Amino acid sequence: MQQRMQELVKLLNEYARAYYAFDAPKVSDAQYDALFDELLHLEQETGIVLPDSPTQRVGSEPLSAFEQQRHLARLWSMDKVRTREGLLEWGARVERLRAEYNTQNGAMLPKPRYALEYKFDGLTINLTYENGKLVRGATRGNGVVGEAILPQIKTIRCIPLTIPFQGKMEVQGECYMRLSVLEELNRTGEEQLKNARNAAAGALRNLDPRVTARRRLDCYLYNVGYIEGKTLSDQVEMIGFLRENGLPVSPFLQTFERIEDVYDAICAAEKTRETLDFLIDGMVVKVRDFATRTALGATDRSPRWAIAFKFAAEETTAIVRDVTWEVGRTGKLTPRAHLEPVELAGATISHATLNNWDDIQRKHVGIGSRVFLRRSNDVIPEILSAVEGDVPERPVEKPQRCPACGAHVEHRGVHLYCTNSLSCPPQIAARLAHYASREAMDIETFSEKTAAQLVEQLGLSTIPDLYDLKAQDFLALPGFKEKKVQNLMDALAQSKHRPLGAFLFAIGIPGVGAKTARDLARRFGTLAAVRTATWEQLIAIEDIGDVVASSILAFFADPSIAAQIDRLLAHGVSPVPEQAQESASPVAGKTIVVTGTMERMGRREIEALIERLGGKAAGSVSKKTDYVLAGENAGSKLEKAQALGVPVLSEEKFFEWIGEAE
Repeated sequence: MQQRMQELVKLLNEYARAYYAFDAPKVSDAQYDALFDELLHLEQETGIVLPDSPTQRVGSEPLSAFEQQRHLARLWSMDKVRTREGLLEWGARVERLRAEYNTQNGAMLPKPRYALEYKFDGLTINLTYENGKLVRGATRGNGVVGEAILPQIKTIRCIPLTIPFQGKMEVQGECYMRLSVLEELNRTGEEQLKNARNAAAGALRNLDPRVTARRRLDCYLYNVGYIEGKTLSDQVEMIGFLRENGLPVSPFLQTFERIEDVYDAICAAEKTRETLDFLIDGMVVKVRDFATRTALGATDRSPRWAIAFKFAAEETTAIVRDVTWEVGRTGKLTPRAHLEPVELAGATISHATLNNWDDIQRKHVGIGSRVFLRRSNDVIPEILSAVEGDVPERPVEKPQRCPACGAHVEHRGVHLYCTNSLSCPPQIAARLAHYASREAMDIETFSEKTAAQLVEQLGLSTIPDLYDLKAQDFLALPGFKEKKVQNLMDALAQSKHRPLGAFLFAIGIPGVGAKTARDLARRFGTLAAVRTATWEQLIAIEDIGDVVASSILAFFADPSIAAQIDRLLAHGVSPVPEQAQESASPVAGKTIVVTGTMERMGRREIEALIERLGGKAAGSVSKKTDYVLAGENAGSKLEKAQALGVPVLSEEKFFEWIGEAE
């Protein structure tokens, strides 16, 4: 009986792979269903379900909540362009960065070649395979941590539960609903789904996998983010590897030598957009060569070796019924248009952004205006302009006073600002929420709603006020029970010892994002050194120019800010000095390339460890490489290290070197 079950599982998976991955069905639907029913009957009779049985795809019992799942490798967002000029500028920047790298490193990275793929309009997923088995599945989340959705993923028939490759790897792709499936579900089902994008996202993030199964989702995979035991060097090679393992990949993949030809192909693809059975909102252009990708690197959020070309978004018209003003963390007033509800790209739109006061004037928008509306990036509703010749009922009034606190409003550049930065409630609440955010002080359970409650009901006016609060203060607020309060108090205590870079980001220096904050921390090491940094020292840091340097100097020179920082220090907030941490490690200041399969931990984990210890984890071997850490099946990087005379460390020697020997 079990032997027959094994035969059925093998057959059914083979048939499913042929149908979903290669669009080459081997049997009729009726034949497949008969074999499936036989397997299901045997499983019920024996109580045995094999690990790769396709019956797992029908959906299991509902989950109580999604758990967080940390990715093995970062999932990047993509920078975007919408014009030929923007695409050519990106291509020129790639070529310039490649040439600079070759000059500085004595390297011979090849002239860029490009791969062109569809930009699918669905929900990004991240799959983990180990020993040939699908073991984890997650949403993209923030790129570092996502939501674990393996039971939902298993319902998608085109995703194999087992593959030939036995190493550990993460692959990324896009889940989507075919337009034909959407039409059928809306025609026959009780639930009416507005659009394929939302239907797919809602299905994957439904706690009940049986709902996901009923939505009949599909998937295309397009990237290997992490892999052990295999070296891939090119986008086309990588797609071929995915296909060989029965993983679903897009039939559309074009390659080009010239960026100008890429644009022509994008224009041709846009013309066929309406003929597809799935949604795309643009095209993705990638540098093919992986060594070049490593050299180009990434910004804090996006790879420099890829760009998304966005198609023109869908547009419609709507009537503006009112405009209100919202106050942000910096005191900037942002106008929000309230619209007569309209349908756009499958969603009901009742609000849209107008960016700033100058934007309202430039677009000739008034109350009662009929305006052109577009979903910017197919997500955020944006008003393009008023309909020519349209006469509004009345103009939008320029606020003279802050709508939140009544303070005077200043017109600076194209924006309006509340001048009451010290006691304007929305500004204070936004600063508190920013201070507590994940990349900043990472105060778990602290939300924007919590920040607003603290300002409105407890009268908090500065960030240091957070550390004056006692448990009984929180218990007096609606919705706060003892367990929640205890968790929050614990998180506040833990936040006092965050890395310096996180603290610098948390205090909200204008123009300083998370990456620049980390750069400052690594350059100066201590908070005291950052506070007394000179102009010359600041502009010597890569990516810090005159404007940001001036902003940093002005920030720390402000007496009120200095007083708040001193209060934080008096409360026991002690940012961990990064330079001091680095100096204690033999890795500090060393460039190390990790290659091959490791036993103690994954390559990405070791690279993160090197960075924490003050070293640089590089992706390619050059004359500037200090060491190569080589595991099993190290391949070409080990050969290059040996040719250049770069010292090679075994995994055992590396951990002995850093003082973490087993």
